[in-house]
Amino acid sequence: MSNKIGTFPFGQPIRKVCQADRTPKKVFVLGVYASAVHARWVDDKGKTLIRALAVDSEPEIFWRGENADGIINKIVIPEEAGKLMPVAMTLKGPSGVALDECFLNPMGLVDRSDVWLCDLVPHSCCNERQGAALDREYHSRMKTLNLPEYLWPGVPSHLADDKRLTEILSEFREASPSMIITLGDQPLKWFISKLCTKTSFRLVDYGNTPETYGRLHDISVDGRSIKLLPLVHPRQARKLGSHSQKWADFHELWTKHTAPSIMKLIERKKQSD
Repeated sequence: MSNKIGTFPFGQPIRKVCQADRTPKKVFVLGVYASAVHARWVDDKGKTLIRALAVDSEPEIFWRGENADGIINKIVIPEEAGKLMPVAMTLKGPSGVALDECFLNPMGLVDRSDVWLCDLVPHSCCNERQGAALDREYHSRMKTLNLPEYLWPGVPSHLADDKRLTEILSEFREASPSMIITLGDQPLKWFISKLCTKTSFRLVDYGNTPETYGRLHDISVDGRSIKLLPLVHPRQARKLGSHSQKWADFHELWTKHTAPSIMKLIERKKQSD
């Protein structure tokens, strides 16, 4: 059965991106929505039309940019429409790179083998900036250049309906983790506050100082007692585009002083249970 959700500009299918390794894990990471493979679109004269346009689904959840150029080169576009070119290195799998460098590695989780990755929305979504760029550059050329139509869902107002909550909970049961890491406010709002004993859905309520940010909290999900580690979105941690300097500073201090002891605390709890 196809898991196709829609179609990217230039015709590649939008598909669900989910955890491939389904063995039990120590840690369950819940993000917001999947990213995508981006390309720089230049016209037939070499002028950049869109600096970073999503053109294909990530090969894996929280993809780190491997073989980005090869993926882009396989996408065929009309000659008169110009070319799809590689983006800057900082735009190749930035969320996946940020997850490793700013979250997992500081805790000693260096190869993801102990981590189950999940998103509230398991596919790419068109944000306002991408939508505006497409309106400006792609729509105006669709007829003259014979560009394919696209169907790229926007970011939904409800990031997880009952059906999706059930799917995430099913993944959580498969993972059987000792800890759940939430990335930003949205996973707290759409998953934690609905399915566990904690009712707050704002990161600020779990720690709003360097001394309280990024600490472990006891929660119960699906009848299981586990640890919750509420952290910032990767955009904040790696200062990707618009971000809060305050939260970026909190997280940087966390990586240096708190993160290295997190897994030791989890192991101690597991041994005492």
